Parts: sequence; structure tokens; C-alpha cells
Amino acid sequence: MELVTEDDIRAAAARLRGEIVRTPLTAGPAQGPPFLLKPESLQPTGAFKLRGATNAIALLDPARRASGVITHSSGNHGQALAHAAARFGVPCTVVVPEGAPKVKVDRMRARGARVIMVPPDRRVEVAEETSRAERLALIPPFDDPTVIAGQGTVGLEILEQSPEVATIVVPVGGGGLASGVATAALTVHPHRVRVIGVEPELAADAAESLERGRRVAWDPERTHRTMADGVRVCLSDLTFEHLRHRLDGIVTVTEDEIARAVAHLALGARVVAEPAGALAAAAILAGRVPTVPGRPEATVAVVSGGNIDPALFTRILAEHG
Repeated sequence: MELVTEDDIRAAAARLRGEIVRTPLTAGPAQGPPFLLKPESLQPTGAFKLRGATNAIALLDPARRASGVITHSSGNHGQALAHAAARFGVPCTVVVPEGAPKVKVDRMRARGARVIMVPPDRRVEVAEETSRAERLALIPPFDDPTVIAGQGTVGLEILEQSPEVATIVVPVGGGGLASGVATAALTVHPHRVRVIGVEPELAADAAESLERGRRVAWDPERTHRTMADGVRVCLSDLTFEHLRHRLDGIVTVTEDEIARAVAHLALGARVVAEPAGALAAAAILAGRVPTVPGRPEATVAVVSGGNIDPALFTRILAEHG
């Protein structure tokens, strides 16, 4: 299986110039272990997904674009694809699993997407069926090299912004972000920068897959137990191969640790993160990923998204603030 290369990521970075925000590295919370934040929540759609979606649409030939694009998403990739499609003047359809946060679904529609609601276990099937029936270009949320290359620009930016970085910590859901960042780290600075993935304990299919040496899928009844809706999906064969060869390790965090990280980021760093977006910070704050004392620039936690349901955010702050 052919994996994404440094050249793919650098080409994506050039393609995305002017289309996405080059997010800064900012100080982590004042209290706790020292680390920096890469707040992808500052993207126009509130998450890193805009990078991969924009790169994928940009690489479609005009004939395929003309018919429109489709994806399946619980929210962030759907918003990103709708935003990118609008920029290119392309119709967009998003197949959304029932139970997805209303705030994300509303924002998909506000960006012009047609939304099709389905049971969680049918999201991929319906997206593929609709793609064939309506001749729409399918742009998956992570199972695509052009999407992975776009997400890898997060890692490329970190390495350019902080030459002292030694560890990058990233959330893992479908594995597109971790695949891209690990590729950037391995190819730009071989064996000098480690990349650690983080999953909720309640949706840890990637951790199990890497431990067993083969891809293991968890059913939606298991993954939907976590509050981190953005990572309730499982790895694909493509992302598993990237992580198997390039990720330096993976850890898991509890639901309480995720909630505490959301509150800690909001109150200690003034960064709003959704539960999935706070996974990297949760792992560092819980001591799962050791940091270098006195060297905040050595460790970077990627805040992958900030599209949190307001009611959930209020409840977390009330309980953990």
C-alpha cells in the first residue's frame, strides 16, 4: 500500500496557502506540565478538517467537481467540506449519523450542505450508494491520501514554527490527522520528533489495532459511549498502515480526564476545545505523555477542534471549572 510522502504534504501546503489559517503555537495552561498548543479550533470551520477537505477538492478535475461532492461525517469534516465546496462553487452533500451534535449539523446546513441523516452504522454505506447514484465525488473524512496530505500540513507548520519541538501529541479518530502529522515528523526530521496519538478509553480501536498488529473495528454501540463525538469512528486500512509504520505510540484517556482538559484549556489557556479536540491536552495533563520540565517548546498538543455543544460546555465548566 502506497503511503503519503513529504512531497505530498508540501504540495498540499502550497495549495492551501490563502485558503486556511496558519494557526499559531500558543502557551498551554499556566498550571500543570509545560507544553504548547496548536489551536486548530481557530480555522474558519473550527477544526483542522478544513485542510484535508480543501486539498481534496482542489485536486478534483473540473468534470468531477461539476457534479458535486459527498462525504459522511459527524460534524467537523462535513462542515469543512461544505465550506471548501462553497469556495469552489461545488454542491455538497453530507451523510450524518443520527445523534451527531446539533450545533455541527446546523453549521453544515448554514454552509450550504444538503444533510442526509442515517443510523450510525449506515453512514459509509449510504454515502457510497448516494455517490454512485448521483455521480458525486466521494471525499471521505480520512480514508484518502489527499485528505491525509492536507492534514499533514498541521505537522509541517509545527516543525517550521518550533525547531525545538521533540514531541507532538494528536487526537486519533479515523487516523487522518495522526497519519499526516506522523508522516511530516518522520520525513522532515527523521527520528528526532516523536508523534503520540491519543484516544478515549471508550473508543480505543486504534490502540487495540496497533497492539494486535492488525486493524480492529469497534461497533458504533461501543464508540458512541464517549463524549468525544469527533473520534467515534475507526481506522481505515490506509490510516492503520500509516500509524503502524510511523506513529511512535498511542495512549488512552478517561471521560473524566477529557472533561477536565476541556475546562483546563478554557480557563487556563482561553482556548475552547470540543472533547475530541482536547484529547492531546488531556493525555499530557493526566501524565500519560511525559514533558520536559522547564521546556514548554519541547511538547505540542494539537487542539484539533472547538465545535463543542454549548450545553455540554456549560456542564463541563460547572463540574470541572
